Amino acid sequence: MTTTVRDAVTVAAPPPGPSFGRRLRGPAVFAAVAILALVVAPLLLEPFRLGLLAKYLCYAIVALGIGLAWGQGGMLTLGQGVFFGLGGYAMGMYLKLRDAGGDLPDFMVWSGVEKLPALWVPFANPVFAIVFAVAGPVLLAVLLGSLVFRQRVRGAYFAILTQALAAALVILLVGQQGLTGGTNGLTNFFDLFGQDLAADNTQRGLYVVVAVVLLVLYLLAWQMVRSRFGRLLIAVRDGEDRVRFLGYNPATVKTLTFAVSAGMAGLAGALFVPVVGIISPALLGVVPSLELVVAVAVGGRFALAGAILGAVVMGYAKTSFSEQFADGWLYLQGALFILVMTLAPKGIFGVAAAARDLVTARRRRPA
Repeated sequence: MTTTVRDAVTVAAPPPGPSFGRRLRGPAVFAAVAILALVVAPLLLEPFRLGLLAKYLCYAIVALGIGLAWGQGGMLTLGQGVFFGLGGYAMGMYLKLRDAGGDLPDFMVWSGVEKLPALWVPFANPVFAIVFAVAGPVLLAVLLGSLVFRQRVRGAYFAILTQALAAALVILLVGQQGLTGGTNGLTNFFDLFGQDLAADNTQRGLYVVVAVVLLVLYLLAWQMVRSRFGRLLIAVRDGEDRVRFLGYNPATVKTLTFAVSAGMAGLAGALFVPVVGIISPALLGVVPSLELVVAVAVGGRFALAGAILGAVVMGYAKTSFSEQFADGWLYLQGALFILVMTLAPKGIFGVAAAARDLVTARRRRPA
Protein backbone atom coordinates (compact mmCIF):
# COMPACT_ATOMS: atom_id res chain seq x y z
CA MET A 1 0.00 0.00 0.00
CA THR A 2 1.46 3.34 -1.03
CA THR A 3 1.49 6.46 1.14
CA THR A 4 0.23 9.70 -0.36
CA VAL A 5 0.82 13.28 0.65
CA ARG A 6 -2.72 13.45 2.00
CA ASP A 7 -2.01 10.52 4.31
CA ALA A 8 0.84 12.45 5.92
CA VAL A 9 -0.99 15.65 6.66
CA THR A 10 -3.98 13.78 8.09
CA VAL A 11 -1.73 12.54 10.89
CA ALA A 12 -2.82 15.62 12.76
CA ALA A 13 -5.96 16.46 10.81
CA PRO A 14 -8.73 18.07 12.84
CA PRO A 15 -12.08 16.36 13.44
CA PRO A 16 -15.07 17.10 11.20
CA GLY A 17 -16.05 20.75 10.96
CA PRO A 18 -18.02 22.31 13.80
CA SER A 19 -21.55 23.67 13.57
CA PHE A 20 -22.32 27.07 12.10
CA GLY A 21 -22.71 28.58 15.57
CA ARG A 22 -19.32 27.37 16.71
CA ARG A 23 -17.72 28.65 13.51
CA LEU A 24 -19.04 32.11 14.30
CA ARG A 25 -17.81 32.01 17.90
CA GLY A 26 -14.15 32.50 16.98
CA PRO A 27 -14.63 35.56 14.73
CA ALA A 28 -17.02 37.07 17.29
CA VAL A 29 -14.49 36.70 20.10
CA PHE A 30 -11.71 38.11 17.90
CA ALA A 31 -13.87 41.11 16.96
CA ALA A 32 -14.69 41.73 20.62
CA VAL A 33 -11.04 41.59 21.62
CA ALA A 34 -10.10 43.90 18.75
CA ILE A 35 -12.70 46.47 19.81
CA LEU A 36 -11.57 46.21 23.42
CA ALA A 37 -7.91 46.69 22.47
CA LEU A 38 -8.27 49.36 19.81
CA VAL A 39 -11.21 51.41 21.09
CA VAL A 40 -11.98 50.82 24.75
CA ALA A 41 -8.44 50.64 26.16
CA PRO A 42 -7.18 53.93 24.60
CA LEU A 43 -10.30 55.72 25.84
CA LEU A 44 -10.30 54.42 29.41
CA LEU A 45 -6.64 54.02 30.34
CA GLU A 46 -4.40 56.89 31.33
CA PRO A 47 -1.17 57.30 29.30
CA PHE A 48 1.02 55.52 31.86
CA ARG A 49 -1.21 52.43 32.07
CA LEU A 50 -1.70 52.41 28.32
CA GLY A 51 2.07 52.41 27.91
CA LEU A 52 2.31 49.41 30.23
CA LEU A 53 -0.33 47.59 28.20
CA ALA A 54 1.62 48.37 25.01
CA LYS A 55 4.67 46.79 26.64
CA TYR A 56 2.66 43.69 27.54
CA LEU A 57 1.44 43.43 23.95
CA CYS A 58 5.03 43.61 22.68
CA TYR A 59 5.82 40.63 24.89
CA ALA A 60 2.64 38.99 23.62
CA ILE A 61 3.99 39.15 20.06
CA VAL A 62 7.09 37.27 21.21
CA ALA A 63 4.88 34.82 23.11
CA LEU A 64 2.81 34.24 19.96
CA GLY A 65 5.97 33.15 18.15
CA ILE A 66 6.93 30.87 21.05
CA GLY A 67 3.45 29.37 21.01
CA LEU A 68 3.84 28.70 17.30
CA ALA A 69 7.29 27.11 17.64
CA TRP A 70 6.82 25.30 20.96
CA GLY A 71 3.10 24.70 21.29
CA GLN A 72 2.45 23.76 17.65
CA GLY A 73 5.89 22.55 16.58
CA GLY A 74 7.36 21.09 19.77
CA MET A 75 10.49 23.28 19.64
CA LEU A 76 11.20 24.56 23.15
CA THR A 77 13.14 27.73 22.41
CA LEU A 78 14.73 29.39 25.43
CA GLY A 79 16.56 32.07 23.47
CA GLN A 80 13.88 34.27 21.92
CA GLY A 81 15.60 37.18 23.64
CA VAL A 82 18.27 36.95 20.94
CA PHE A 83 15.82 37.77 18.16
CA PHE A 84 13.98 40.28 20.33
CA GLY A 85 17.31 41.98 21.00
CA LEU A 86 18.32 42.12 17.33
CA GLY A 87 15.08 43.89 16.46
CA GLY A 88 15.32 46.17 19.47
CA TYR A 89 18.92 47.21 18.86
CA ALA A 90 18.19 47.83 15.17
CA MET A 91 15.45 50.28 16.07
CA GLY A 92 17.48 51.74 18.94
CA MET A 93 20.43 52.44 16.64
CA TYR A 94 18.19 54.32 14.23
CA LEU A 95 16.65 56.40 17.04
CA LYS A 96 20.05 57.25 18.52
CA LEU A 97 21.38 58.37 15.15
CA ARG A 98 18.30 60.50 14.52
CA ASP A 99 18.62 62.15 17.92
CA ALA A 100 22.33 62.78 17.30
CA GLY A 101 21.53 64.75 14.15
CA GLY A 102 24.67 63.72 12.28
CA ASP A 103 26.95 63.67 15.31
CA LEU A 104 28.03 60.69 17.39
CA PRO A 105 25.46 59.21 19.80
CA ASP A 106 25.99 60.42 23.36
CA PHE A 107 27.26 57.11 24.78
CA MET A 108 29.94 56.91 22.09
CA VAL A 109 31.20 60.34 23.06
CA TRP A 110 31.40 59.24 26.70
CA SER A 111 33.21 56.06 25.64
CA GLY A 112 35.86 57.95 23.68
CA VAL A 113 34.74 56.85 20.19
CA GLU A 114 35.88 59.38 17.60
CA LYS A 115 34.23 58.08 14.43
CA LEU A 116 30.89 56.43 13.81
CA PRO A 117 31.47 52.65 13.44
CA ALA A 118 30.76 51.26 9.99
CA LEU A 119 28.20 48.86 11.49
CA TRP A 120 26.05 51.82 12.52
CA VAL A 121 26.05 53.69 9.20
CA PRO A 122 23.20 51.78 7.43
CA PHE A 123 20.91 52.19 10.44
CA ALA A 124 20.59 55.91 9.78
CA ASN A 125 18.01 54.83 7.20
CA PRO A 126 14.70 53.98 8.91
CA VAL A 127 13.67 51.56 6.15
CA PHE A 128 16.89 49.59 6.56
CA ALA A 129 16.48 49.55 10.36
CA ILE A 130 12.91 48.25 10.21
CA VAL A 131 13.67 45.65 7.54
CA PHE A 132 16.73 44.45 9.44
CA ALA A 133 14.70 44.20 12.66
CA VAL A 134 12.66 41.44 11.01
CA ALA A 135 15.00 40.04 8.35
CA GLY A 136 18.02 39.81 10.68
CA PRO A 137 16.33 37.45 13.17
CA VAL A 138 14.75 35.45 10.34
CA LEU A 139 18.09 34.89 8.59
CA LEU A 140 19.78 33.95 11.86
CA ALA A 141 16.98 31.49 12.65
CA VAL A 142 17.19 29.95 9.18
CA LEU A 143 20.95 29.53 9.54
CA LEU A 144 20.69 28.06 13.02
CA GLY A 145 17.73 25.86 12.14
CA SER A 146 19.29 24.48 8.96
CA LEU A 147 22.39 23.50 10.92
CA VAL A 148 20.65 22.13 14.00
CA PHE A 149 17.53 20.42 12.69
CA ARG A 150 19.43 18.59 9.96
CA GLN A 151 21.44 16.95 12.70
CA ARG A 152 18.15 15.98 14.37
CA VAL A 153 18.91 18.02 17.46
CA ARG A 154 15.68 18.41 19.40
CA GLY A 155 14.14 18.42 22.84
CA ALA A 156 16.31 19.51 25.74
CA TYR A 157 19.41 19.75 23.54
CA PHE A 158 17.78 22.33 21.28
CA ALA A 159 16.49 24.27 24.30
CA ILE A 160 19.96 24.39 25.86
CA LEU A 161 21.48 25.48 22.56
CA THR A 162 19.12 28.44 22.21
CA GLN A 163 19.68 29.34 25.85
CA ALA A 164 23.43 29.35 25.32
CA LEU A 165 22.98 31.61 22.29
CA ALA A 166 21.12 34.14 24.45
CA ALA A 167 23.86 34.07 27.09
CA ALA A 168 26.55 34.54 24.44
CA LEU A 169 24.76 37.55 22.93
CA VAL A 170 24.52 39.24 26.33
CA ILE A 171 28.25 38.76 26.92
CA LEU A 172 29.00 40.21 23.48
CA LEU A 173 26.80 43.27 24.01
CA VAL A 174 28.14 44.01 27.48
CA GLY A 175 31.72 43.78 26.28
CA GLN A 176 31.29 46.29 23.44
CA GLN A 177 30.75 49.51 25.40
CA GLY A 178 31.59 51.89 22.56
CA LEU A 179 29.53 49.98 20.01
CA THR A 180 26.42 48.87 21.91
CA GLY A 181 26.34 50.96 25.07
CA GLY A 182 27.51 48.04 27.19
CA THR A 183 25.46 47.18 30.28
CA ASN A 184 23.36 50.34 29.99
CA GLY A 185 22.32 49.58 26.43
CA LEU A 186 20.64 52.22 24.29
CA THR A 187 18.31 54.72 25.93
CA ASN A 188 17.30 58.40 26.05
CA PHE A 189 15.30 58.46 22.82
CA PHE A 190 13.48 61.69 22.02
CA ASP A 191 12.27 61.61 18.42
CA LEU A 192 10.41 59.06 16.29
CA PHE A 193 9.84 60.00 12.65
CA GLY A 194 9.58 63.65 13.64
CA GLN A 195 7.27 63.04 16.61
CA ASP A 196 8.08 63.69 20.25
CA LEU A 197 8.28 60.27 21.91
CA ALA A 198 7.31 61.69 25.29
CA ALA A 199 4.04 63.16 24.00
CA ASP A 200 0.83 61.38 25.03
CA ASN A 201 -0.49 61.37 21.46
CA THR A 202 2.67 59.66 20.22
CA GLN A 203 2.43 56.99 22.91
CA ARG A 204 -1.24 56.38 22.14
CA GLY A 205 -0.38 56.06 18.48
CA LEU A 206 2.37 53.58 19.30
CA TYR A 207 -0.07 51.55 21.38
CA VAL A 208 -2.50 51.35 18.47
CA VAL A 209 0.31 50.26 16.13
CA VAL A 210 1.42 47.53 18.54
CA ALA A 211 -2.17 46.30 19.01
CA VAL A 212 -2.84 46.21 15.27
CA VAL A 213 0.42 44.36 14.59
CA LEU A 214 -0.44 41.77 17.25
CA LEU A 215 -3.93 41.22 15.86
CA VAL A 216 -2.63 40.86 12.29
CA LEU A 217 0.14 38.47 13.33
CA TYR A 218 -2.36 36.39 15.30
CA LEU A 219 -4.57 36.04 12.23
CA LEU A 220 -1.58 35.03 10.10
CA ALA A 221 -0.39 32.50 12.69
CA TRP A 222 -3.91 31.13 13.10
CA GLN A 223 -4.25 30.69 9.36
CA MET A 224 -0.83 29.05 9.24
CA VAL A 225 -1.80 26.51 11.92
CA ARG A 226 -5.09 25.69 10.19
CA SER A 227 -3.42 25.25 6.81
CA ARG A 228 -1.95 22.08 5.34
CA PHE A 229 1.47 23.21 6.56
CA GLY A 230 0.11 23.68 10.07
CA ARG A 231 -1.26 20.16 10.22
CA LEU A 232 2.09 18.87 9.06
CA LEU A 233 3.80 20.96 11.75
CA ILE A 234 1.63 19.39 14.45
CA ALA A 235 2.36 15.97 12.99
CA VAL A 236 6.09 16.71 13.31
CA ARG A 237 5.53 17.68 16.94
CA ASP A 238 3.65 14.49 17.74
CA GLY A 239 5.73 12.07 15.68
CA GLU A 240 8.75 13.46 13.88
CA ASP A 241 10.15 10.05 12.92
CA ARG A 242 6.81 8.97 11.51
CA VAL A 243 6.58 12.11 9.36
CA ARG A 244 10.11 11.48 8.08
CA PHE A 245 9.11 7.91 7.21
CA LEU A 246 6.17 9.25 5.21
CA GLY A 247 8.55 11.15 2.97
CA TYR A 248 8.64 14.65 4.46
CA ASN A 249 11.66 16.53 5.73
CA PRO A 250 10.88 17.65 9.31
CA ALA A 251 14.00 19.85 9.33
CA THR A 252 12.49 22.11 6.65
CA VAL A 253 9.16 22.38 8.45
CA LYS A 254 10.81 23.19 11.77
CA THR A 255 13.26 25.67 10.25
CA LEU A 256 10.50 27.63 8.54
CA THR A 257 8.44 27.75 11.72
CA PHE A 258 11.44 28.74 13.81
CA ALA A 259 12.19 31.54 11.33
CA VAL A 260 8.62 32.87 11.53
CA SER A 261 8.84 32.82 15.33
CA ALA A 262 12.15 34.71 15.20
CA GLY A 263 10.72 37.32 12.84
CA MET A 264 7.85 37.96 15.26
CA ALA A 265 10.31 38.40 18.13
CA GLY A 266 12.42 40.83 16.09
CA LEU A 267 9.40 42.92 15.16
CA ALA A 268 8.31 42.94 18.81
CA GLY A 269 11.75 44.22 19.81
CA ALA A 270 11.56 47.02 17.25
CA LEU A 271 8.17 48.09 18.62
CA PHE A 272 9.28 47.71 22.24
CA VAL A 273 12.07 50.29 22.00
CA PRO A 274 9.98 53.40 21.24
CA VAL A 275 7.25 52.21 23.62
CA VAL A 276 9.50 51.65 26.64
CA GLY A 277 12.43 53.87 25.71
CA ILE A 278 15.28 51.46 26.31
CA ILE A 279 16.94 48.30 25.02
CA SER A 280 19.68 46.70 27.07
CA PRO A 281 21.29 43.28 27.59
CA ALA A 282 19.21 42.83 30.76
CA LEU A 283 16.06 42.68 28.60
CA LEU A 284 17.18 39.93 26.25
CA GLY A 285 19.24 37.46 28.25
CA VAL A 286 18.45 34.01 29.58
CA VAL A 287 16.10 35.13 32.37
CA PRO A 288 13.77 37.27 30.19
CA SER A 289 13.64 34.45 27.63
CA LEU A 290 12.67 31.98 30.35
CA GLU A 291 10.01 34.36 31.66
CA LEU A 292 8.40 34.46 28.23
CA VAL A 293 8.34 30.66 28.04
CA VAL A 294 6.77 30.57 31.51
CA ALA A 295 4.15 33.08 30.35
CA VAL A 296 3.27 30.90 27.36
CA ALA A 297 2.99 27.84 29.62
CA VAL A 298 0.73 29.72 32.04
CA GLY A 299 -1.56 30.92 29.27
CA GLY A 300 -1.62 27.60 27.45
CA ARG A 301 1.03 26.68 24.91
CA PHE A 302 -1.24 24.55 22.72
CA ALA A 303 -3.41 27.53 21.76
CA LEU A 304 -2.10 30.68 20.09
CA ALA A 305 -4.60 32.79 22.03
CA GLY A 306 -3.37 31.14 25.21
CA ALA A 307 0.19 32.27 24.54
CA ILE A 308 -0.97 35.87 24.12
CA LEU A 309 -3.16 35.66 27.21
CA GLY A 310 -0.28 34.28 29.26
CA ALA A 311 2.06 37.12 28.25
CA VAL A 312 -0.49 39.78 29.18
CA VAL A 313 -1.46 38.09 32.46
CA MET A 314 2.15 37.54 33.54
CA GLY A 315 3.11 41.08 32.56
CA TYR A 316 0.23 42.51 34.55
CA ALA A 317 0.96 40.21 37.50
CA LYS A 318 4.61 41.21 37.47
CA THR A 319 3.70 44.91 37.55
CA SER A 320 1.03 44.49 40.22
CA PHE A 321 3.15 42.30 42.48
CA SER A 322 6.15 44.60 42.21
CA GLU A 323 4.03 47.66 43.03
CA GLN A 324 2.44 46.14 46.12
CA PHE A 325 5.05 43.64 47.29
CA ALA A 326 8.38 45.17 46.38
CA ASP A 327 10.40 42.69 48.43
CA GLY A 328 8.60 39.47 47.52
CA TRP A 329 6.96 39.83 44.12
CA LEU A 330 9.30 37.29 42.54
CA TYR A 331 8.07 34.68 44.99
CA LEU A 332 4.47 35.51 44.17
CA GLN A 333 5.18 35.31 40.47
CA GLY A 334 6.83 31.91 40.95
CA ALA A 335 3.92 30.74 43.09
CA LEU A 336 1.48 31.75 40.33
CA PHE A 337 3.42 29.69 37.81
CA ILE A 338 3.61 26.65 40.10
CA LEU A 339 -0.09 26.89 40.92
CA VAL A 340 -1.15 27.02 37.29
CA MET A 341 1.21 24.26 36.18
CA THR A 342 0.16 21.99 39.04
CA LEU A 343 -3.58 22.43 38.75
CA ALA A 344 -3.82 23.18 35.04
CA PRO A 345 -0.94 21.76 32.94
CA LYS A 346 -2.56 23.13 29.77
CA GLY A 347 -2.65 26.62 31.21
CA ILE A 348 -5.43 29.11 31.71
CA PHE A 349 -6.72 28.66 28.19
CA GLY A 350 -6.91 24.90 28.69
CA VAL A 351 -9.00 25.36 31.84
CA ALA A 352 -11.39 27.69 29.99
CA ALA A 353 -11.68 25.24 27.08
CA ALA A 354 -12.37 22.32 29.45
CA ALA A 355 -15.04 24.31 31.27
CA ARG A 356 -16.67 25.26 27.97
CA ASP A 357 -16.70 21.64 26.78
CA LEU A 358 -18.19 20.53 30.10
CA VAL A 359 -21.01 23.03 29.83
CA THR A 360 -21.66 22.01 26.22
CA ALA A 361 -21.74 18.33 27.15
CA ARG A 362 -24.26 18.95 29.94
CA ARG A 363 -26.51 20.91 27.60
CA ARG A 364 -26.50 18.04 25.10
CA ARG A 365 -27.21 15.42 27.75
CA PRO A 366 -30.80 14.18 27.43
CA ALA A 367 -33.14 15.06 30.26
